[in-house]
Amino acid sequence: MKRIANIPRLLQALFQNRRLLWQMIKQDGKNRYLGSYLGMLWAFVQPTVTILIFWFVFEVGFKAVPVEGVPFILWLVAGIIPWFFMADAVSNATTCILESPFLVKKVVFRVELLPLVKVGSAMLVHSFFLLLMLALFTGYGVAPTVYYLQLPYYVLASLVLTLGLSWLTSSLVLFLRDIGQIVGMVLQFGFWMTPIFWSLSMVPESYHFILKLNPAFYIIEGYRNTMIYHVWFWEDGLLSVYYWAVALAVLFAGMEVFRRLRPHFADVL
Repeated sequence: MKRIANIPRLLQALFQNRRLLWQMIKQDGKNRYLGSYLGMLWAFVQPTVTILIFWFVFEVGFKAVPVEGVPFILWLVAGIIPWFFMADAVSNATTCILESPFLVKKVVFRVELLPLVKVGSAMLVHSFFLLLMLALFTGYGVAPTVYYLQLPYYVLASLVLTLGLSWLTSSLVLFLRDIGQIVGMVLQFGFWMTPIFWSLSMVPESYHFILKLNPAFYIIEGYRNTMIYHVWFWEDGLLSVYYWAVALAVLFAGMEVFRRLRPHFADVL
């Protein structure tokens, strides 16, 4: 009950500090690419180049055929764009407290905002790629459908999971510095274990249950269900219930671990 009671206080704190949070999100984008000529544009250029490389290698080089009747590039971006957001947010949020010791030692500053800054910064970039994805589908002659209305639902679902992971890893890394390397390895492993480059239909049905235990599966397939397969999220109610049980458990665990370790942050920095 305590964890649930913390949510209204957190939302109130976010509302009260909304202007500060927005300023920090914008500043974070500038600081990340400080000194480079393109500045914040690198946040958009790097993922775009990555997508283009994958498209060239698989569709031009390997002559990848359409996946389930869908051009490979459309099938790819619908899966890789949400992954970019989650991976970028968690990896950057993991070290956000280590990077800002001067803020942590300020008694009046709400340290729990720091992971939110990284998640918010990643969401700005994600918003651009959502527009790019919509433009690509339109360019390929795929008309918008009513299923696009559930896209904000999957964005929210990814936010809840990502924020919980960010609070968890950013607090634990102060006491176990290896967490940073572990997060990188998990993200790399998760990238290939999630159906981003391959379809679930390629795997024997007996293994589908195991793959669906990965919460990222729900998000990746959700984007494709929205953009390609035209499936509502409630049509697989059991998977939705499982995902939200995991996502909320991670969120509450992240909040609780962060709250308990917060008084000791200054001691280990």
